[in-house]
Amino acid sequence: MIDIDNEKMEDMLNLLEKLVNMDSGSYFKQGIDEIGAVLSKEYESIGFDVHVHPHEERGNNLVIRHPDAIDPKVMIVAHMDTVFQRGTAEKRPFKIKGNYAYGPGVVDMKASLVSVLFAMKSLVERQDDAYKNVEIVLNSDEEIGSRHSRSLIEQIGKDKEYALIMEAAGKDGSIVTQRKGGARYKIKVEGVPAHSGSEHEKGRSAIEEIAYKTIKLHKITDYKKGITVNVGLLKGGTSANTIAPIAEAEVDVRITKLEQIKEVEQKMKEICSEPNIKGTKIKLAGQLNRPPMVKTKKSIELIGLVQDIGNEMGIEIKESFRGGCSDGSFTSSMGIATVDGLGPKGGNGHRDDEYLDISSLPERTALLAETISRLTHMHRTTQFKEKQK
Repeated sequence: MIDIDNEKMEDMLNLLEKLVNMDSGSYFKQGIDEIGAVLSKEYESIGFDVHVHPHEERGNNLVIRHPDAIDPKVMIVAHMDTVFQRGTAEKRPFKIKGNYAYGPGVVDMKASLVSVLFAMKSLVERQDDAYKNVEIVLNSDEEIGSRHSRSLIEQIGKDKEYALIMEAAGKDGSIVTQRKGGARYKIKVEGVPAHSGSEHEKGRSAIEEIAYKTIKLHKITDYKKGITVNVGLLKGGTSANTIAPIAEAEVDVRITKLEQIKEVEQKMKEICSEPNIKGTKIKLAGQLNRPPMVKTKKSIELIGLVQDIGNEMGIEIKESFRGGCSDGSFTSSMGIATVDGLGPKGGNGHRDDEYLDISSLPERTALLAETISRLTHMHRTTQFKEKQK
């Protein structure tokens, strides 16, 4: 097992402070690229190659591997973006209070970025060449659905056997073994404008129509099946004294099984096929953007390995199911053995009081490094046995 001494711990916290104090909201390309530049320099200092995959609008994505790596079978996925607006870091910078660290993105997931780097450093320092069996993807748009980085993740994952996803662990240190899938839709309604005082009867309100649709869409939710539908954003109208000529709604759908999306989409189409307010026109568009992350035989074996390592470290690692999505959905749907929630533990992600349990930073770094080492040894043993047949 690797050991994180006081000097390394100080280095980890110094880097974490630097990253947290750099704004890197999903739409702030400059900030994300600055995060990428800092991490690139760190990886290059320990002999790794960093390949930049540029994007004009969003932050650049990074793919990192050692130059001696030949057909690595383990991929690590972590994201550099946060949900916070530019200027947040200046308003509430990194701070430590007792056993906890605070700041925008401290646990989701800048602590994980530190953890991955120091796991690689530890493997290099102890001359465990398992670091040659790893390819790391640091993406820039996970918080907005990985719309630009998904193809890169899937490209890197084509020849991988294991995917280690670095979202934060639960408050109790639990890893994530299942997640809901997510879909996004937009509804646009065209109404008929009219003066709300003198010609009210001539108007056809797009807002009224979309209100009917909102109520019907919410009734698709079925907690027993694990299906939820939420109209989370609404906008419409042009003025208070005008019958609304336009209205839009953005809809979030979550499912637990891939086949459920057909059922949900069919119901949505039926709801939007006929207006409640005659004279209005309705358009529905959208699709599934993250499939569910489900347990497979391969992932169960990987989960068991992580738990065994945890037991050896004196840590009980529980499993958890989360309704939120992550990039683990992509690797899981490709048939790659996937485990998520391998980052340090903390809580209140996406909130002003987001925190990191500092004691978990070295602990999860050691867990990650040992998992990579064991997976590499297992793979090589399997290859050797196959050659002997």
